[in-house]
Amino acid sequence: MGTKRPLFPAFALMALAVSGSACLFSQSVNSVPEVRTGATAAPGPPVAMVKIVTDDYFGTSVADPYRYMEDLKNPDVQAWFKGQNDYTRTVLAQIPGRAALLARIKELDESEPVVIGDVHVLPGNRIFYRKRLSSEEISKLYMRDGWSGPEKLLLDPAKFEKPGGPHYSISYMAPSFDGHYVIVGVSQGGSEDAVLRVVDTETAKETSDAIEHTWFASPSWLPDSHSFVYNRMQKLGPNSAAADRELNSRVYLHVIGSNPENDPLVFGIGSPGVQVQPADIPVVQTFPTNSYAIGAVQHGVQNEVTLYAAPLESLSGSSIPWKKICDVEDEVTGFDVHGDDIYLQSHKNASRYKVLHTKLSRPDVAGAEVVIAPGEAVVRNISAASDALYVQEVDGGIGRMVRLPYSTGKVEQIALPFDGSVFIASTEPRVAGAGLWLTSWVRAGALYWYDPATRLVSNTKLQPEGPFDHPAGVEALEVKAKSYDGTLVPLSIVRKKGIALDGSHPTRLEGYGSYGISIDPFFDPTLLAWIERGGVYAVAHVRGGGEYGEDWHLAGKQSTKSNTWKDFIACAQYLIDQKYTSSSRLAIEGGSAGGITIGRSITERPDLFAAAIDEVPMSDVVRAEFTPNGPPNIPEFGTVKTQDGFKGLYEMSAYTHVKDGTPYPAVMITTGFNDPRVASWQPGKLAARLQAATSSGKPVLLRVDYDAGHGGIGGTKSQKQEVLADMWSFELWQFGVPEFQPKK
Repeated sequence: MGTKRPLFPAFALMALAVSGSACLFSQSVNSVPEVRTGATAAPGPPVAMVKIVTDDYFGTSVADPYRYMEDLKNPDVQAWFKGQNDYTRTVLAQIPGRAALLARIKELDESEPVVIGDVHVLPGNRIFYRKRLSSEEISKLYMRDGWSGPEKLLLDPAKFEKPGGPHYSISYMAPSFDGHYVIVGVSQGGSEDAVLRVVDTETAKETSDAIEHTWFASPSWLPDSHSFVYNRMQKLGPNSAAADRELNSRVYLHVIGSNPENDPLVFGIGSPGVQVQPADIPVVQTFPTNSYAIGAVQHGVQNEVTLYAAPLESLSGSSIPWKKICDVEDEVTGFDVHGDDIYLQSHKNASRYKVLHTKLSRPDVAGAEVVIAPGEAVVRNISAASDALYVQEVDGGIGRMVRLPYSTGKVEQIALPFDGSVFIASTEPRVAGAGLWLTSWVRAGALYWYDPATRLVSNTKLQPEGPFDHPAGVEALEVKAKSYDGTLVPLSIVRKKGIALDGSHPTRLEGYGSYGISIDPFFDPTLLAWIERGGVYAVAHVRGGGEYGEDWHLAGKQSTKSNTWKDFIACAQYLIDQKYTSSSRLAIEGGSAGGITIGRSITERPDLFAAAIDEVPMSDVVRAEFTPNGPPNIPEFGTVKTQDGFKGLYEMSAYTHVKDGTPYPAVMITTGFNDPRVASWQPGKLAARLQAATSSGKPVLLRVDYDAGHGGIGGTKSQKQEVLADMWSFELWQFGVPEFQPKK
């Protein structure tokens, strides 16, 4: 039961009033390149008007030629986005090999009979989970009793769709302690702005409850299984600023069947004895086996949390005596509870983390018992079951799972079926054992269960194996590339066995590098559509991620952010030097906060890559603080309100580093127009600036999805397949692969 926000966390930051003047003029059509397809050229994309706004930050003038694009409701801006997307779709459709590539991606993707996720196991082996059949677009919510018991459909989000309207998807779910009800967050068009609903599991029908503005809901049930606590964002007025959207959220108590507008405040701004800032995200967690509730204050995207405890029974009273357990300086990033015992994951004086234990009835973090000492392995997550605390670790890039039995207090290693990644998929304080999700670079994921009675890890078969889930002809290598300052950066390489190192292989290099998040080993059968062509897939584990713990994160954060893209460039150079590929056959990919990595790699070393895919990218980082998701991201990236903060943000902003007359590689930038994390004007402004500046004659495309949000979150199966086909055919076109060259 961690406290972290989801993967691909919220991305954006900053705040400062706009100063300066604007001048209006047309870009020269000659500054916008034609799209070259061998010796062929197609008319260019629509030209963006330039309206320069100049801001002064601590004596530094920053010119912004496309500030007006930040008004996404402006009809002219909308028309420009539509024209860009129409042009992009036309260009991509003309790539000859795209249709065959899409067909292969579909075949591989739909070879898996089902896709399982979000598993919850209750006493009596009642199991809740999301499932999507290979023939379906979106996951549905199911329940069954026992791993092989008959399943029951509880909710199909498609029921909310209207002809010609956006799709709907499930954002989160939480079953009541007795399994009679389940909370489901349903979101529209990838927006993640969920409506919280309640389903009766006996009848599979919804109750009358529907609560809006519950993106961060983190719902948690009370022992009566008839009431719950949840986070709700504030309602905005007509004059509210965009950046107000995620401010002042609070936790409320709701009783099934009551009017949510009358729900009492439980935790957040206005709660006596609780310190919460407007950009903080407060949540409350309850547990079926103890008498305390935990209030967690998430300080935006900052990993370190502030924790409070209060008697569970007081949540429904007029006064809640919240008592602080720990604060930011204790550097706690995760926790779980077993009875009166609370376990804390902390990196204080322990870059790779340690696990502490204290009592809820008398918490003492300073004097807490260290139950798992810091070591070589990085502690990633902790989760409590009835028998033990389960601890997820990564040691040298390989996932490990250990357990700390309450009866002995001695750490035990769990033997896993194969090396790769392991994630805690499900624990419950009344259930012995743990659900584990296992995968690797060459093996698709599946749900396993650890039974403490037998000490065995067995496949639950809830996720059946597909025909391409464990390909025999694919291998993964772990190497290290030397960065500019001598730092050795881990680099994972997935390839066909036996390929010649002759510099000829189409290669995709992916990177991220923010929030302390790592790209752990995983396998998706669709990757075979790339590998079987002799292609190489590589992942650069750059600074800013969490591969080596908090020190690795801090080495790519705010003022040290430049290490992130410099590490990435070093990994690209390694692939070229070792003759996996060459500059003419190397594409780089990343998204969201990884857009900083990709954007600055493009602007710093445009000669090194043939193509770049920049997905829903943070790109105008100096201005991102003004977006709805901006204030919560200040802890990770900084703020323009301080001189040092501005300096770091300016340095990591690709948009401000684009230079006229530079031969940039081919670039495809993507955005989902419903994106709640990186507003579409960021990708839009970068596309406009690159189109105007590049002198290479290579295409700069902006791909817009009007029924999508942030990087595929909440997207459909077909959307995923289409975007993969677009990205990979674009790259193969730019590599000069014959069957992907449009007719002359």
